[in-house]
Amino acid sequence: MESAAHSADLAAVWLTLKLATVVTLLLLAIGTPIAWWLARTRSALKGVVGAVVALPLVLPPTVLGFYLLLAMGPNGPLGQLTQALGLGLLPFTFPGLVIASVFYSLPFVVQPIQNAFEAIGERPLEVAATLRASPWDAFWSVAVPLARPGFLSGAILGFAHTVGEFGIVLMIGGNIPEKTRVVSVQIYDHVEALEYTQAHWLSGGMVAFSFLVLLGLYTFNPARRKQP
Repeated sequence: MESAAHSADLAAVWLTLKLATVVTLLLLAIGTPIAWWLARTRSALKGVVGAVVALPLVLPPTVLGFYLLLAMGPNGPLGQLTQALGLGLLPFTFPGLVIASVFYSLPFVVQPIQNAFEAIGERPLEVAATLRASPWDAFWSVAVPLARPGFLSGAILGFAHTVGEFGIVLMIGGNIPEKTRVVSVQIYDHVEALEYTQAHWLSGGMVAFSFLVLLGLYTFNPARRKQP
């Protein structure tokens, strides 16, 4: 019995790390152009887009999870699209968890990268333009290297936030062993079953992981080291 519980814990840890890795990579790919646009645009829509990106910071996870569940359901637009493509429905699947986590962790990646882009200013890009660098070249050779601390912060925060999710993953993924049961849900199961020893081990690991993430963020991020 104890061996089965240990195996279930390891499966939850592995699934959580897999989810966080996939979500972080997707967030960097999706969040970078959004952050660049927010940092550079003068459009009247900047406030609207920024507010939409930041919504997960103030919305309860269950609210976001509820609307994503409706959107991914058989009558929702995303659910109808996935069914038309022969992919089936996304709720209670790993891809569904990935999509929900991307929405929920988006501001934790976009905002640090946006701040880093804004801190660059116009001068480096103007110099690159005088050297006949195209906007694309200036972005990759000037903006991205200078914004590296923002990318580091965004990646760390996005990964850590995904690892610690509970409400939205429970609503979208349910509690399916080795498919959607992540560490936070596994801890909840242990507590419900009064298995406090196992809950202590997993919870202690989460505390240690969170501390190491923040320690790394504040120790190795040069931008944060320069702050008074």
